[in-house]
Amino acid sequence: MNEQLTLLCLFILFSSLSVSFAGAADGEKNPFTPKAYAIRYWDKEIRSTLPKPPFLLSKASPLSAAESAAFVKLAAQNALDQRLPEFCASAKLLCFPEVGSSFEKHDKDANFAVYRDKNFTNYGTGRPGGVDSFKNYSEGENIPVNDFRRYSRDSAGHKDSFLSYSTEGNVVQQSFHTYAAGATGGAGDFKHYSEETNVPNLDFTSYSDDANGRTQSFTSYSENGNAGEQSFSSYGKNGNGPTNAFTSYGTGSNVVGSGFSNYAENTNAPNDTFKGYGVDMNNPTNTFSNYAAGGNGAVEKFSNYRDKANVGADSFTSYAKSANAADVGFSNYGKSFNEGTDAFTSYAKSSNGGTKVGFTSYGVNNTFKEYSKETATFSFAKYTNVSTTLSVSASEASGRMVNKWVEPGKFFREEMMKEGTVMPMPDIRDKMPERSFLPRSILSKLPFSVSKIDELKRMFRASDNGSMERMMRESLEECERAPSRGETKRCVGSLEDMIDFATSILGRNVAVRSTENDKGSKKSVMVGPVKGINGGKVTQSVSCHQSLFPYLLYYCHAVPKVRLYEADLLDPKSKSKINHGIAICHLDTSDWSPTHGAFVSLGSGPGRIEVCHWIFQNDMAWTIAD
Repeated sequence: MNEQLTLLCLFILFSSLSVSFAGAADGEKNPFTPKAYAIRYWDKEIRSTLPKPPFLLSKASPLSAAESAAFVKLAAQNALDQRLPEFCASAKLLCFPEVGSSFEKHDKDANFAVYRDKNFTNYGTGRPGGVDSFKNYSEGENIPVNDFRRYSRDSAGHKDSFLSYSTEGNVVQQSFHTYAAGATGGAGDFKHYSEETNVPNLDFTSYSDDANGRTQSFTSYSENGNAGEQSFSSYGKNGNGPTNAFTSYGTGSNVVGSGFSNYAENTNAPNDTFKGYGVDMNNPTNTFSNYAAGGNGAVEKFSNYRDKANVGADSFTSYAKSANAADVGFSNYGKSFNEGTDAFTSYAKSSNGGTKVGFTSYGVNNTFKEYSKETATFSFAKYTNVSTTLSVSASEASGRMVNKWVEPGKFFREEMMKEGTVMPMPDIRDKMPERSFLPRSILSKLPFSVSKIDELKRMFRASDNGSMERMMRESLEECERAPSRGETKRCVGSLEDMIDFATSILGRNVAVRSTENDKGSKKSVMVGPVKGINGGKVTQSVSCHQSLFPYLLYYCHAVPKVRLYEADLLDPKSKSKINHGIAICHLDTSDWSPTHGAFVSLGSGPGRIEVCHWIFQNDMAWTIAD
């Protein structure tokens, strides 16, 4: 009798589960998968009768029931790293690929097209002449990892061309160790290198050391990049007559840091040009340490360096120190529209006569400490002091010069949300790498703190100071940052955690929305029929934005005093529908920074205007259900 009762209960259980998952995709039919559990959790916690949003459910973990059980056990034992490649592939995570060494020696010209994840060791070493072309190399990849070690070393007349190298990548990790060291002649051409990449980490160590007459050209290098870091260590050290040109380096990039350490140190007659370096960048940080120190007859030109950038900080330490007859020129240097900070320490100190340093149209807020007046000649022309402010009026703030780094249409006023309005649409494409949530059963067993970064590095096999470590550290720091006044926030790595946070703020009768697709990006669109969410009344929302992390991680925060709208977006010419957009208007901006991009773009200040923006693809806004 007991056995029959047990069988009856199991029959009823599985019958109810079958009803719940009728019509579900194959991955959801098994009631024990993480995705099936997340769906049941939604039904349990959310009272709204609106359909479940497919765009959100698609982010649930794709792990099978058996895979989930196995990885839960490994996570509990702190041993996920033992099966990391399998875990990353099965759970749809962002992990570094394994890159093996390659000791091949190539005697002929090589053409690498649409190539990725390679270790080039001893490539082109000692080779006379020849041309190697890396075209569309690692283009559009997530975490491309490439290592050029002893590449073109001791070669003669060897030309290397990197064209559209690693463009539009995510979390790019490229290393050039002892690249072209001891080479005679030849040229390295980096054109459109890491253009429009997200968090590029580029490391040039002992690049062209002891080289003789080699030319390096960086054109459109890291242009329009996001939050990257470039490191040039011992670049061109002890070289003879090298020529290096950085043109449009980092143009239009967001929060990029570049480090030049021992660059051209003890070099004979180097000729370096930085033209359009850091133009229109947002808060660039550049460090020149021991740059051209001890050099002979160096010529260094900085033209339109950090011109029209927003804020920014540059540090020149021991620059041209103990140099002989150096000629250094800064033209239109640091003319940022919001004050940056520049520090010159031991600049041209102990140089050996004949050193000339000229500053033409130089920006404000700069410190010269221990720079040489005795052994070097300094000229300052059109130097902008603090009284000659670079701040702009409201009318000027909407002009092209100051808002170039704020994309057209990124911010707008509420009055634009009217049917028939034609407006520019910013780039709303989701540029983050595609990842999935982790099941809560695994996530709860993983470390998540800056203090435990070493555990995370071991788990995800992240190298010291590499892209993966930087990516994780920055996201963790943002998650651990103290909330702003009136802000409630939480970082969530599982669908269950997101549901819990949204319902804790808004109650259990909630709905979540996102812009339908990315059509209309970077074009003009016409606003079609508009509907105010929650009747267009002032309400509260929970906004969730993606963060870069190995698994899908959202930064969610409660946003008070907002109005939300949904509207069809039309092609202005054909009037046909191309998208369905969600817009949020922040009515209280009193706590926003005066340098916020919204005020730069719209020409006002904190608390004086409302600011609206679109919810980008795969970001989302939770509200009380209508």
